[in-house]
Amino acid sequence: MIQTAPSSVFVVSGGAKGITAECTIRLAQQQPGKFILLGRSELLETEPDYAQNSDESALKKCIMENLLSQGEKPTPMNVQKIYNKITSSREIKKTLAAIEKTGAKAEYISVDVTDTEALKEKLANAVQHLGPITGIIHGAGNLADKLIEKKTEEDFEKVYTAKVQGLENLLACVNPNELQHLVLFSSVTGFYGNPGQSDYAIANEILNKSAHIFKQSYPSCHVVAINWGAWDSGMVTTELKKIFQERKIEIIPIAVGAQMLVKEMGNTNHATTQVVIGSPLVPLATELDSELRIHRIRRQMTLEANPFLHDHTIAGYPVLPATCAMTWIINACEQQYPGYRLFNYQDFKVLKGITFNETLAKEHILEIEEVSKVNLERIELKAKISSKNPEGRIHFHFSAQLNLQREIPVVPTYESLNLEQDNIITATGKDFYQNGGATLFHGPAFQEIKRVLNISPEKITTECLWPELSAKQQGQFPVQWVNPYTTDLSMHALWVWTQHFHQEGCLPGKVEKFEQFAMIPHNETFYVSCEVKSKTPSSAIANFIIHDRQGKIYSRMLNAHAIIWSMKLLRS
Repeated sequence: MIQTAPSSVFVVSGGAKGITAECTIRLAQQQPGKFILLGRSELLETEPDYAQNSDESALKKCIMENLLSQGEKPTPMNVQKIYNKITSSREIKKTLAAIEKTGAKAEYISVDVTDTEALKEKLANAVQHLGPITGIIHGAGNLADKLIEKKTEEDFEKVYTAKVQGLENLLACVNPNELQHLVLFSSVTGFYGNPGQSDYAIANEILNKSAHIFKQSYPSCHVVAINWGAWDSGMVTTELKKIFQERKIEIIPIAVGAQMLVKEMGNTNHATTQVVIGSPLVPLATELDSELRIHRIRRQMTLEANPFLHDHTIAGYPVLPATCAMTWIINACEQQYPGYRLFNYQDFKVLKGITFNETLAKEHILEIEEVSKVNLERIELKAKISSKNPEGRIHFHFSAQLNLQREIPVVPTYESLNLEQDNIITATGKDFYQNGGATLFHGPAFQEIKRVLNISPEKITTECLWPELSAKQQGQFPVQWVNPYTTDLSMHALWVWTQHFHQEGCLPGKVEKFEQFAMIPHNETFYVSCEVKSKTPSSAIANFIIHDRQGKIYSRMLNAHAIIWSMKLLRS
């Protein structure tokens, strides 16, 4: 249930037309109150005689005839300007009528939210007869989509000021202690980024951060920045819809989106300061040329910047998980080639692990070598991570070959699915970790085996659930398409197996092939079927299939080689 009352007074920027207007009408239907709608368009008290009783299809003809009768030339620009003025006024009146039909009160003010003094003066007049403002819905915004090298200062100012200065000006017109709601219309562009919208992304991300800051200062206020995706409105043309379909971007129906706004303003969401509604803006595939290049990326890594490392300590020192090293490679490649995602990698090797002690290099270098490129289909790459010691000697840490593709194959099903419980291993949850003896060394960030469903000399099946780490905890190794933390967690199954049958521990050494078909979910149960292919005194080889309860495969590691380690050495 939404926390508003008939006495609530909302000021809504950009609220008289378009999507914001539809949301305001739905809000008024849920709980009638008082609404001050702001917009730059002029509200005509009465339309010109020639325009009255003419629908929009005939309006331009009437405008042209009127200009001709006055001896003026009806240029397309002049006609369109007058047309826009009349139709905008009609839409504003329609919005006001729809709000008042709910029993709410509505008033329209023609003002630019970036005009500080005019906004203060006009809102002050409205407050005198409507009462103090208790809510702000900031939906005003402009677009000026261009690649960054073609943007002008005027483009940037137009986009930036409507969002950022507009919010500053609105907050300057209210008593923040009386504010019960602050709703900011942000965009998935600010969350994911989007080509041609650097200014729009900056402005919306500032709205996101502003929401968090305001909530810290005024915790009793319901603050939310809604990162909207694309709406099914006039701004999304038939051509745009086609592009969105190609990019697999779902469009938000107007009625659904308006109801989502009401839902986000409900009591149960009072603590949620930022929400993303809509599909990620998947970038269009980069045009590939035939020249094969080499890219080098330098990174400085510290323990302070990566808090999760405290939960991955071996022999007394934090060690970078091999899955995180591989994810650095994957993320860097995907960022280098927008529109392409990792389908598989091969021959991943741990050559020399990265330990966070006095031997840690000042910087590490990721080298990505293009092997082959098929335009709009796939890219094959070789990658390696290296560093230099103080004497200048190069150490190679990890290497792999990657295959990035535009289209990921259909998710397959695991044919040997077995989720029956045999009750051979009865330990659950944290019992598997840091519990003395032969338990796993991993700390809380990785302690997410929930139980072992079954185990045999050939196979072990585990049930897992990984609660998402905060962005701060993930540090320089954020979860994107491939999740390094769930991948590491999946490999714990082999440790449990080697300990159960051989009283030994193991660490990853090499993966012959990894494939990913879908993202491994966080905060949801998933399963790991570990098929043990061979075991020697020094190594073990296994297949890891990560899947859901029905056997749909998220990812799989084939012929993963593990190095057998002494339990005493691991903990010394």
